[in-house]
Amino acid sequence: MTEHIEIPADLNGTRVDRAVAILCDISRRAARLAVESGGVVRRGIALTGAAKVGEGDVLLVDLVEVQETAIPEASVDFGVAFEDEDVLVVDKPAGVVVHPGAGRSGGTLANGLLARFPEISELAPEYRWGIVHRIDRDTSGLLIVGKNVETFRHLQAALKRREIKREYRALVSGRFESATGTVDAPIGRDPAEPTRMAVVEAGRPARSHYQRLAEWDDADVSFASVSLETGRTHQIRVHMRSIGHPVVGDPVYGRKRPTPGDPGRTWLHAASLTFDHPSGSGPMTVRADLPEDLVVSLAGLGDPTRGAVV
Repeated sequence: MTEHIEIPADLNGTRVDRAVAILCDISRRAARLAVESGGVVRRGIALTGAAKVGEGDVLLVDLVEVQETAIPEASVDFGVAFEDEDVLVVDKPAGVVVHPGAGRSGGTLANGLLARFPEISELAPEYRWGIVHRIDRDTSGLLIVGKNVETFRHLQAALKRREIKREYRALVSGRFESATGTVDAPIGRDPAEPTRMAVVEAGRPARSHYQRLAEWDDADVSFASVSLETGRTHQIRVHMRSIGHPVVGDPVYGRKRPTPGDPGRTWLHAASLTFDHPSGSGPMTVRADLPEDLVVSLAGLGDPTRGAVV
């Protein structure tokens, strides 16, 4: 749920989390979570926790992550790609929302984690049930979870320092002119449609690197590896659209006409994560195979004209 709020005179100079709490009628802790998740935006720029607001400021507030409670739900489906006493790497299926939020208190990955790993209840909601980052509902693949506060903080700090490498597989429309490339373009709220993101001059810095893995001339689509240097909302989807190669099946940023290989959802999979283990044991890489719906999608395209599906 997204709300537009305007700052009145009596809140001029107030911290953004306090203003959001008052005007959205939510707790201060819930408001702080919304700010920390990048969900409070002023003139296309996400505000930080220390920001002050002024009279007349108009804020776009995304309340997706302000749910304060979650109950364990064993029925929520997800895989476990790696586990030890401190760290989980989960393999999320498409269709599962990561966090509870306004209007959605159940059926999320957090609910499922609480059922299978009750120890993370100590991390909710202030530490987001241990979930260090998130991927979109219709994106499948890997997410890191800290099983205790110390691990969560360590991994979150590593993410902010861009020390966690996240690599995706994507099927996109069209054929790339070069085998590799970088999209370095700021992302913020679309001024014309505030519920969407876009490349905007006043947005937050964002950088994605891509490598063409395979392409099909007849289908006019390409299979690519995309790695994130930053982690903005909808980053890959927005960046690929900005260079004329929208992700196949994307209902928001994709092409409106039918596209070969469309699996009926956004063709995007978080395929690998590389990070230094918080124990100090060194770097590790966790990988997740493509789910069945994406395997079937690629098989339907036949053998690629160039490259290989890897």
